[in-house]
Amino acid sequence: MNELTSRMTGPGNPPADSAVADWVGKDAYKYWKLITQSIEQSYPSVFTPEWLYGGKKHGWSLRYKKNKSFCTLIPEKNRFALLIVFGTEERAKVEAIKNGLAKKTQKEYDQATTYHDGKWLLLVIDTDRVVKDVMLLLTVKRRPINAKHA
Repeated sequence: MNELTSRMTGPGNPPADSAVADWVGKDAYKYWKLITQSIEQSYPSVFTPEWLYGGKKHGWSLRYKKNKSFCTLIPEKNRFALLIVFGTEERAKVEAIKNGLAKKTQKEYDQATTYHDGKWLLLVIDTDRVVKDVMLLLTVKRRPINAKHA
Protein backbone atom coordinates (compact mmCIF):
# COMPACT_ATOMS: atom_id res chain seq x y z
CA MET A 1 0.00 0.00 0.00
CA ASN A 2 1.18 3.50 -0.81
CA GLU A 3 0.48 5.74 2.18
CA LEU A 4 -0.06 8.82 0.01
CA THR A 5 -2.64 7.36 -2.33
CA SER A 6 -3.90 4.27 -0.47
CA ARG A 7 -3.73 2.41 -3.78
CA MET A 8 -3.20 -1.30 -4.33
CA THR A 9 0.49 -1.23 -5.24
CA GLY A 10 1.71 -4.81 -4.88
CA PRO A 11 3.53 -5.74 -8.08
CA GLY A 12 2.99 -9.06 -9.81
CA ASN A 13 -0.35 -10.39 -10.90
CA PRO A 14 -3.46 -8.18 -11.06
CA PRO A 15 -5.59 -8.29 -7.91
CA ALA A 16 -8.26 -10.95 -7.68
CA ASP A 17 -11.88 -9.91 -7.14
CA SER A 18 -11.63 -10.98 -3.50
CA ALA A 19 -8.53 -8.79 -2.97
CA VAL A 20 -10.35 -5.79 -4.46
CA ALA A 21 -13.34 -6.48 -2.19
CA ASP A 22 -11.09 -6.65 0.89
CA TRP A 23 -9.17 -3.53 -0.10
CA VAL A 24 -12.04 -1.18 -0.95
CA GLY A 25 -14.37 -2.50 1.76
CA LYS A 26 -17.89 -3.86 1.68
CA ASP A 27 -19.74 -0.64 0.85
CA ALA A 28 -17.36 0.48 -1.89
CA TYR A 29 -17.24 -3.03 -3.36
CA LYS A 30 -21.03 -2.96 -3.73
CA TYR A 31 -20.61 0.14 -5.92
CA TRP A 32 -17.64 -1.46 -7.76
CA LYS A 33 -19.87 -4.39 -8.74
CA LEU A 34 -22.77 -2.08 -9.60
CA ILE A 35 -20.61 -0.03 -11.99
CA THR A 36 -18.97 -3.05 -13.65
CA GLN A 37 -22.35 -4.78 -14.07
CA SER A 38 -23.96 -1.58 -15.39
CA ILE A 39 -21.20 -1.18 -17.98
CA GLU A 40 -21.57 -4.82 -19.02
CA GLN A 41 -25.37 -4.44 -19.31
CA SER A 42 -25.23 -1.15 -21.21
CA TYR A 43 -22.32 -2.16 -23.44
CA PRO A 44 -22.53 -5.96 -23.82
CA SER A 45 -19.39 -7.50 -25.34
CA VAL A 46 -17.93 -4.07 -26.16
CA PHE A 47 -15.15 -3.91 -23.56
CA THR A 48 -12.64 -6.36 -22.20
CA PRO A 49 -11.61 -4.80 -18.88
CA GLU A 50 -7.83 -4.71 -18.52
CA TRP A 51 -5.84 -4.43 -15.28
CA LEU A 52 -3.02 -1.88 -15.55
CA TYR A 53 -0.15 -1.49 -13.11
CA GLY A 54 0.94 2.12 -12.70
CA GLY A 55 3.89 1.38 -10.46
CA LYS A 56 4.28 2.07 -6.75
CA LYS A 57 2.80 5.57 -7.06
CA HIS A 58 -0.44 4.72 -8.86
CA GLY A 59 -0.88 1.00 -8.27
CA TRP A 60 -3.51 -1.12 -9.98
CA SER A 61 -6.48 0.15 -11.96
CA LEU A 62 -9.09 -1.54 -14.13
CA ARG A 63 -9.41 0.12 -17.53
CA TYR A 64 -12.31 -0.12 -19.96
CA LYS A 65 -11.19 0.77 -23.46
CA LYS A 66 -12.27 0.13 -27.04
CA ASN A 67 -10.13 2.09 -29.51
CA LYS A 68 -10.08 4.98 -27.05
CA SER A 69 -10.31 5.18 -23.28
CA PHE A 70 -13.79 4.76 -21.79
CA CYS A 71 -13.19 4.81 -18.04
CA THR A 72 -10.83 3.49 -15.37
CA LEU A 73 -11.80 2.07 -11.98
CA ILE A 74 -9.24 2.70 -9.24
CA PRO A 75 -9.41 0.60 -6.07
CA GLU A 76 -8.35 2.64 -3.04
CA LYS A 77 -8.26 1.73 0.64
CA ASN A 78 -11.88 1.71 1.91
CA ARG A 79 -13.24 3.36 -1.24
CA PHE A 80 -12.98 3.37 -5.00
CA ALA A 81 -12.71 6.09 -7.58
CA LEU A 82 -13.52 6.21 -11.28
CA LEU A 83 -11.66 8.26 -13.88
CA ILE A 84 -13.24 9.52 -17.10
CA VAL A 85 -11.26 11.65 -19.57
CA PHE A 86 -13.37 13.91 -21.77
CA GLY A 87 -11.99 15.23 -25.05
CA THR A 88 -12.99 18.61 -26.52
CA GLU A 89 -16.14 17.40 -28.31
CA GLU A 90 -17.16 15.28 -25.31
CA ARG A 91 -16.84 18.28 -22.97
CA ALA A 92 -19.41 20.15 -25.08
CA LYS A 93 -21.77 17.17 -24.69
CA VAL A 94 -21.18 17.11 -20.91
CA GLU A 95 -22.10 20.80 -20.72
CA ALA A 96 -25.41 19.94 -22.40
CA ILE A 97 -26.31 17.33 -19.74
CA LYS A 98 -24.54 18.85 -16.73
CA ASN A 99 -27.69 20.24 -15.12
CA GLY A 100 -28.98 16.66 -14.83
CA LEU A 101 -26.05 15.71 -12.60
CA ALA A 102 -25.92 15.99 -8.82
CA LYS A 103 -24.52 19.33 -7.60
CA LYS A 104 -21.48 17.55 -6.12
CA THR A 105 -20.73 15.85 -9.46
CA GLN A 106 -21.15 19.16 -11.30
CA LYS A 107 -18.68 20.78 -8.91
CA GLU A 108 -16.16 17.93 -9.34
CA TYR A 109 -16.47 18.25 -13.11
CA ASP A 110 -16.01 22.03 -13.02
CA GLN A 111 -12.93 21.68 -10.81
CA ALA A 112 -11.37 18.80 -12.81
CA THR A 113 -8.04 19.59 -14.45
CA THR A 114 -7.93 19.91 -18.22
CA TYR A 115 -4.76 18.53 -19.79
CA HIS A 116 -3.67 18.43 -23.46
CA ASP A 117 -5.56 15.15 -23.92
CA GLY A 118 -8.77 16.16 -22.18
CA LYS A 119 -10.52 16.95 -18.91
CA TRP A 120 -9.72 14.32 -16.27
CA LEU A 121 -12.71 13.75 -13.98
CA LEU A 122 -12.01 11.58 -10.94
CA LEU A 123 -15.09 10.71 -8.89
CA VAL A 124 -15.26 8.79 -5.64
CA ILE A 125 -18.10 6.29 -6.08
CA ASP A 126 -19.90 6.24 -2.75
CA THR A 127 -23.61 6.77 -3.41
CA ASP A 128 -26.26 5.47 -5.78
CA ARG A 129 -26.54 9.03 -7.13
CA VAL A 130 -22.87 9.12 -8.14
CA VAL A 131 -23.36 5.76 -9.90
CA LYS A 132 -26.29 7.27 -11.81
CA ASP A 133 -24.18 10.31 -12.72
CA VAL A 134 -21.29 8.11 -13.90
CA MET A 135 -23.57 6.07 -16.16
CA LEU A 136 -24.99 9.29 -17.61
CA LEU A 137 -21.49 10.72 -18.15
CA LEU A 138 -20.39 7.50 -19.82
CA THR A 139 -23.15 7.90 -22.43
CA VAL A 140 -21.21 10.99 -23.56
CA LYS A 141 -18.20 8.75 -24.22
CA ARG A 142 -20.15 6.02 -26.00
CA ARG A 143 -23.83 5.47 -26.74
CA PRO A 144 -25.16 2.44 -24.82
CA ILE A 145 -26.04 -0.62 -26.90
CA ASN A 146 -28.63 -1.65 -24.35
CA ALA A 147 -30.83 1.47 -24.34
CA LYS A 148 -32.94 0.48 -21.33
CA HIS A 149 -30.04 1.50 -19.08
CA ALA A 150 -29.47 4.88 -20.74
